[in-house]
Amino acid sequence: MASSTKKDPNDKSYVRAMFDEISSRYDFLNHSLSCFQDILWRRACCKEIRRELAKDAVRREGNCCDGKRRDRERRDGKRRDRERRGRLLDLCGGTGDFAVTYEKFNGPQERAVLGDFSYGMLKGAEGKKTSAAPVQLDAMKMPFGEATFDVVLNGFGMRNVPDAAGALRESARVLDVGGYLQILEFFSPRNAFNKFFYKVLAPLFIPVMGAFFSKRDAYEYLVNSVLNFLSVEDFVKLAEENGFELVHVKPCFWGVAYRVLLKKRAV
Repeated sequence: MASSTKKDPNDKSYVRAMFDEISSRYDFLNHSLSCFQDILWRRACCKEIRRELAKDAVRREGNCCDGKRRDRERRDGKRRDRERRGRLLDLCGGTGDFAVTYEKFNGPQERAVLGDFSYGMLKGAEGKKTSAAPVQLDAMKMPFGEATFDVVLNGFGMRNVPDAAGALRESARVLDVGGYLQILEFFSPRNAFNKFFYKVLAPLFIPVMGAFFSKRDAYEYLVNSVLNFLSVEDFVKLAEENGFELVHVKPCFWGVAYRVLLKKRAV
C-alpha cells in the first residue's frame, strides 16, 4: 500500500513526518556529519549572546548621570538582566541541544521554551539538562504574545520553514525590543570551497551515511535544502527588512555554516 505522506519538501506534513522518523538518530548523525563541530558552534553562539547581554547592562549603567540615579538604574538593570536571562525560546529546537548549551553558559532560566513542529524531535529532548518546556508549534504562527522572549535561538531551522520572511517577522513579534535572535544555519554556498562541498562532496557522503544509520531521503533533503536556501548575505538583508538589525555574521569552518546574531529594532 502506498504511503499517504507525499514526498514533497515544500509540504509541511511531509517535513514533519520526516523529522519524526529520524528523531532517534538525529543527534548522533548531526554530531558525526559535522565531526562534532556543531557542538562548538552552539557554544560560540551562546557565549556571544552572553557578551552582548553584558554590554547592554553596561550601556544602561553608563547612561546614568548622578549617584542616586546610577544606583537606581543599577538595581533596575540587574532586575531587567534577571528577567532577560529568564525568557528564552529555542525555536525549531529539535532535541534541545541549543537550549541545553545556552543554559550551560547563561544559567538556569526562569522561563524557557523548546519549540518544534515535530513531536518526535521534542521527545528526543527528554532527559536532557534543560529547564525548557517542550511545545509543539508552527514557527510561522506561534502561540505566544508579543514581546514574550528576550532571546530566541534558531539552530538549523530556517531552511525548514516555508517562508523565511514570515518566520523572521514572527520571531520579531515574540521578541521584546532589544532582544536577540541567534541563527545558526547552513546557507546557500557562494564561495568556491562551499560550492564544491555542497554540490560535489555533500551529495556523495551525507545521504549515504543517512541511509546507513537512519533514512536516506531525509539527508538528501538536508543537502537540497541548503542549495535551495538563501545566501547569508540575502538572509541578512531579509532580516533587516523584517524588524532586525545586524549585530554580526561569523563563519563556521570556512563558511560551511554561519552564526548570524540579530537584534530586534525599536519601531
